[in-house]
Amino acid sequence: MRSAPSLLVLALLTGCISLDPDYQRPSAPVSAAWPKGSAYAPPAAGAPVAETGWQDFFVDADLRAVIGQALDNNRDLRVAVQNVLAARAKYQVQDAARLPTVDATGSAGYSRTGAGGTRRETKSLSAGIGVSAFDADLFGRVASLTRAELETYLAQEETTRATRISLISEVATAYITYAADKSLLRIAQTTMESAQRSAEVTRKRLTSGVATRLDAAEADTVYQTARANVASYTTQVAQDLNALEILTGAPVDPARLPDGIEGRAFTLAALPAGMSTEVLLNRPDVLSAEHSLKAANANIGAARAAFFPTVSLTTAAGFASSAFGNLFQARSQSLSFTPSVSVPIFDNGANQANLDYAKATQQAAVATYEKTIQTAFREVADALARRGTIAEQLDAQQATVRSAQTSYDLSQARYAQGADSYLNALDAQRTLYSAQQTLVSVRLTDASNLVTLYQVLGGGIK
Repeated sequence: MRSAPSLLVLALLTGCISLDPDYQRPSAPVSAAWPKGSAYAPPAAGAPVAETGWQDFFVDADLRAVIGQALDNNRDLRVAVQNVLAARAKYQVQDAARLPTVDATGSAGYSRTGAGGTRRETKSLSAGIGVSAFDADLFGRVASLTRAELETYLAQEETTRATRISLISEVATAYITYAADKSLLRIAQTTMESAQRSAEVTRKRLTSGVATRLDAAEADTVYQTARANVASYTTQVAQDLNALEILTGAPVDPARLPDGIEGRAFTLAALPAGMSTEVLLNRPDVLSAEHSLKAANANIGAARAAFFPTVSLTTAAGFASSAFGNLFQARSQSLSFTPSVSVPIFDNGANQANLDYAKATQQAAVATYEKTIQTAFREVADALARRGTIAEQLDAQQATVRSAQTSYDLSQARYAQGADSYLNALDAQRTLYSAQQTLVSVRLTDASNLVTLYQVLGGGIK
């Protein structure tokens, strides 16, 4: 009875061989520095963005509240969290196979043969504990499978972190888009009201013979265009709210919704990106791809171990007797120890095929990891390119609106004094309307670009 545990311990101690390939992180197939040029904003020095929590980055209190609601209620995020729990449970199941399971057993039996003088009765009782068919894992197959499940679990954790960052960014973008469309709706309403007054004045002048039918038609065209835009933007604002509430998983408090995009800071004015492209290695999607690569690496070790003998151990120790009163006496002790060895001889190429499959999967995982880094590099570079020119574009568009406003005011005054045609006033109104719409679009691009940078640089979720 003392020898069985000793043999088990020896088997456990000898099961320390690993046939996994030596893991080396693939070199990042991108430049070590960000692109430079007139289109690019140099990344700001400072702490990595992953260390900037979302509540620090999004400075608007109402937006923070809406994001918090989404993190609590979003169904896609709930699915991602449950996938992590499922992956962890699978890892725990696989990890349990590294140690033997000990079971307590008890049984009773009774048999009778013959009759009368030839009648024979047999009774048996037994109780004990034992280990059944434990794989000694001399060549590390179980250990490799356990490492593969651990890496799969860690990959799923990173995927969930990516889902959180993506959700935060989607909610912020939807919120800012709602604000921009509210501004466009207000501009359209103001233009429609102004055009309506101008059209009424023009019709009166047409009646009195001062204006022409062309003036009246042009005035009505501006009014009808703005009227159609009001209807379109009203629909768009409603659809923006629907999209936002899908993300938040519940109705949004109307008091939390923005009235417009003007004069409102949703995020920090600048985002520290770090000086090197190594910041990409901390993105959750890149980390997830690397964990998947490590899992594929461990699967090669498990496939290699299948070529070697498998040692299985079964042992039981306890008591056996024909009478309960004698069951736990020294003379009723029982012990069994049954090791077995299975050596693969001919499997019709199955083990080799499994190894080939594991190697091909590992090479595909390498390519996936490299492609993930390349995609991450492009996303950041694109966002930096936008960041490098958006300030000048915004300043130019604001100047355009000021000039268009001045032109419209002067044209209206000249027309009222009879010094200019109504067509010039209408053109000035159209120019102002278009410039105001474009300014809202540029402001939306400016705010959304910072949100995009937060996401593609692996923004913090704390």
